[in-house]
Amino acid sequence: HDRSDGGLITTLLEMAFAGNCGIDVDISRGEVPSPLQSSELRVNDSAIATLFSEELGLLMEYLPDKENEIISILEKSSAPYQVIGTTLREKRINISHRTHNSKLITLLNEDMRTLRSIWEETSYQLERLQANPDCAEEEKKNIYNRKGPQHILSFSAPKIVNPVSKPPRVAIIREEGSNSDREMTSAFYQAGFETWDVTMTDFLEGRVSLAGFNGLAFVGGFSYADVLDSAKGWAGVIRFNKEIWDEFQKFYSRKDTFSLGVCNGCQLMALLGWVPWQGIENSIQPRFIHNVSGRFESRFATVKVLQSPAIILKGMEGSSLGIWVAHGEGRAYFPDENILKRIETENLAPVRYVDDDNEITMKYPFNPNGSSSGIAALCSPDGRHFAIMPHPERTFLKWQWPWMPENIRAYGNNSSQASPWLKMFQNAREWVDKTVVTD
Repeated sequence: HDRSDGGLITTLLEMAFAGNCGIDVDISRGEVPSPLQSSELRVNDSAIATLFSEELGLLMEYLPDKENEIISILEKSSAPYQVIGTTLREKRINISHRTHNSKLITLLNEDMRTLRSIWEETSYQLERLQANPDCAEEEKKNIYNRKGPQHILSFSAPKIVNPVSKPPRVAIIREEGSNSDREMTSAFYQAGFETWDVTMTDFLEGRVSLAGFNGLAFVGGFSYADVLDSAKGWAGVIRFNKEIWDEFQKFYSRKDTFSLGVCNGCQLMALLGWVPWQGIENSIQPRFIHNVSGRFESRFATVKVLQSPAIILKGMEGSSLGIWVAHGEGRAYFPDENILKRIETENLAPVRYVDDDNEITMKYPFNPNGSSSGIAALCSPDGRHFAIMPHPERTFLKWQWPWMPENIRAYGNNSSQASPWLKMFQNAREWVDKTVVTD
């Protein structure tokens, strides 16, 4: 982290805040004491200059076993450096300085959580004005002493599927305002599919048919700008055009097909009645509505995969993984409590938001939208059709994760760029290979 904005003290604090840890720093370590520094006043003057200077410089945190290697590189390049302290598990900030006679003077000794709360106060006050103030209060309380995500990986890296002369085809379906279609295409391509970019205009003008596809994916975004509420415009194009509706219904009913809807596509699948099952009256159809916070939520959340019939989640049960959320209307809403009870009884809500203890939660911001029972996804009873509000396609590569624990970092092997979410797409490919009779 460079020190150009706020100096060394700001850099130290921001790194501790983000790392959810403490630090023990002696900024005079490695310095040659000056005999002119004969008083605490002079020492403090020197310390202030050191702590607040915004001149060229950076702060590096590293594992102890890497210290000799790092110092060797710096010395080889004649780069000046100074080892100033250590990271602490205890959430305390201790910054000190020594006089010329080695007397240690404490400059700052404070609870990291208290300092972080002060640092976040401006954001908190803005959130009270911009979002549901109850959510702002809840977030302030819940993140004050959080321990951080505890990701669990219940499966090993799947084998890469060998390419075949005629790979199964998946339609990546988008509309005006959609996004993440390229990420979705990439994820399915990496899993061994032949991916097709298909728009609703292609269906309207009769240029494409779903007859030749084994899979389809409805992508995220803001279809038709969502001016009629999330995905209602998109759903209308399908439901109110008999030929297109029949085309999609025929695809849904075939036993050799699967579908995936993410974010806006998740909302669409609910409005089409594809999840949790068909035949529910429109008035009591589960759907996704405005977040309780009253605003668009873009966060790296943690979700847990539960036992379910979902083919796309096979072997992932028990895992708790990080995933991006990006939605303004992602709250799973169930107008009929009996339908929610049936969903939970039949394990048709297989992905849930969890807190830092991996417990299903309604607490904000761990549950970013207020979904009932922490529900982040729904699937059909036969497991072929799956709708999820967070974005696995935006998290299937390791570099897409803003933070990653060592067990996830070591997934596959050190050179593998795939994250555990790739297994979801590979599951779809393996299911097609076992289900579909190829030529």
